[in-house]
Amino acid sequence: MTTPPALLIAGHGTRDEGGAEALRALVHTVGERHPDVPVTGGFFGLAPSGPPLAEAVAGLVERGVTRVAAVPLLLAPTGAVRDALPEALERAREHHPDLGWACAAELEPGPRLLDTLERRVEAALGSGARRPEDRARTTVLLVGRGASEPQANAEVARAARLLWEGRGFAGVETAFVSQAWPDVPAGLDRCAALATAAPGAPGAVGPRRIVVLPYFLFSGDLLERLCMQTEGWAAAHPGIEVYGAEMIGPGAELAEVVVERYLEMVAGVPLLTGAAYGDRAAEGDTRGTDGAPGRSGAWAPGGEGHGEHADAR
Repeated sequence: MTTPPALLIAGHGTRDEGGAEALRALVHTVGERHPDVPVTGGFFGLAPSGPPLAEAVAGLVERGVTRVAAVPLLLAPTGAVRDALPEALERAREHHPDLGWACAAELEPGPRLLDTLERRVEAALGSGARRPEDRARTTVLLVGRGASEPQANAEVARAARLLWEGRGFAGVETAFVSQAWPDVPAGLDRCAALATAAPGAPGAVGPRRIVVLPYFLFSGDLLERLCMQTEGWAAAHPGIEVYGAEMIGPGAELAEVVVERYLEMVAGVPLLTGAAYGDRAAEGDTRGTDGAPGRSGAWAPGGEGHGEHADAR
């Protein structure tokens, strides 16, 4: 029986020990739910937490792994951060020249992830989120981290649109904690204005309400800033109900999103399927979970020199 490629869950380096613990918890959850898949996790980029990605790769090699599929814990393309993962993998392969690897694109707002976000809204509201007439008076503010790259911010807007489609909310707006506009107070202002202008659904009873939904995988400083900004705005607008939802978190839902991305790679990349490939691995497309085109990042066959990176986006 052929051992499947190892799954390397790659987090961007953080100084927050809570984020590091969340990655370790996610690796544990994936391992429990999919014991047939060798899995580990490591950090890349600046200020890496433990374990570093190179150490995680070395551990896989010691277990006899020769093929690695890396899934980055990123929700949007973020330039230098995104590029740092294939660079880190290539550096690790200098010490393990027989290692073949492939790097997935960022996690997309596919059905699994969108369903998770919807459940976070429901949990914030309680049973009132389940009736169509109550959803019709609920506006969601999806809050991203914010980046200097428009493409990264556009991914948050895309997730908001997909979350709104067919779920009955009055609207889903976007805001960012830093580096991009609108900021959280401006986003809440917009939600309040839309809630006032909306005609409402037949049978909807009670005041309009806003759910602030973090588009974050794990907790950290940005989540604390978001909570402070939300609480400050809510205190200044006592006539509007404002609820705070939980972030996505490292539980079973995210574990299945990551494994889904891993399985897409294993099925679509010759390096990982074991099919024949040439001296240089070529870039190839995968299909995102929402039907939109996604890209596997860079992949390089072990034992044939260092393959060139192909930009995933």
